[in-house]
Amino acid sequence: MALNFLYALLSIIIVSLVSLVGIFTLILKRDLLERIVYILVALAAGALVGGAFMHLLPEAVEEGGPVFSMALLGIILFFIIEIYLYWYHCHGGHLHKHKHRGKCEVRPMGYLNLLGDGVHNFIDGMIVAVAYMISVPLGLITTLAVIFHEIPQEIGDFGVLIYSGFSRNRALLFNFISASAAILGVVLTYIFSSVVENITVYLVPFAAGGFIYIAMTDLMAELKEEIDIRKATVQILIFLVGIFLMWLIKVIFGG
Repeated sequence: MALNFLYALLSIIIVSLVSLVGIFTLILKRDLLERIVYILVALAAGALVGGAFMHLLPEAVEEGGPVFSMALLGIILFFIIEIYLYWYHCHGGHLHKHKHRGKCEVRPMGYLNLLGDGVHNFIDGMIVAVAYMISVPLGLITTLAVIFHEIPQEIGDFGVLIYSGFSRNRALLFNFISASAAILGVVLTYIFSSVVENITVYLVPFAAGGFIYIAMTDLMAELKEEIDIRKATVQILIFLVGIFLMWLIKVIFGG
C-alpha cells in the first residue's frame, strides 16, 4: 500500500506540473498574447462544458447519489460567490474600474475558475489514488487519461486568468496552486480510504455544476460580445474543438 501511495503521489505531481503549460506564453509579446487570449477563453468554455457533461455528470450518475441536486447546489454557490467577489473587488477591495469598459481590473470569473478547477483537481487526485489502490497498471492508465484531460483545460484556464486581469507570472503561480489540490486529493484519499466513495458522490456533481456555471454565465457570455464576425466564427470553432477534445478523451479512455 505504501509503494502504491508513492506511485500515486509521483503521478499526481506530474499531472500538477501540466498546469505550467501556460509558461510558453511568457515568450510571447503582450500584444500577441492579447490577440490569442480570446481563443484560449473559447477553448476553456468548450472544455468546461464538455468535461461537465461528458465526464463528471455521467460518472456521478454511475456512482449514484444526489447528482442533480449537488450540480444545482454548485451552480447556486458559484453564483453567490461571484456576486460577493464582484462586490469586494469593485467596492470593498478598492480596485479601480477600467475607464473605458467600466469593469473591475480583476474579474471574478478568474477566482471562480481557480476555485472550480481546484475542486476538479482534488477529485482527479482522488481518482488517481483509488486507481493505484486497485493496481499499478490501472493507476498508470488513469494518470495518462487525466494528463490528456488536463492539457487543453489548463491552457484554457491560463487564458481565463489572463483575460480576468492576472499578470502572466501570477496566472502561472495561481494555476499551479489550484492544480496542486490534486496532491491533497491523493493524500486524503489514502488517509480516509474507507469514506472516499461517499465523498466523490457529492464532490463530482458539485464540480460539474461549478464548471457549467463558469462556462455559460461568464465565458460564453463574454464570447458572444465579439462584434468581429471573423473572430466570432473562430471562437465558435475553438469552442467546439474544446468539446470535441473532451469527447475524444472519453472515447479513447472510456471516462
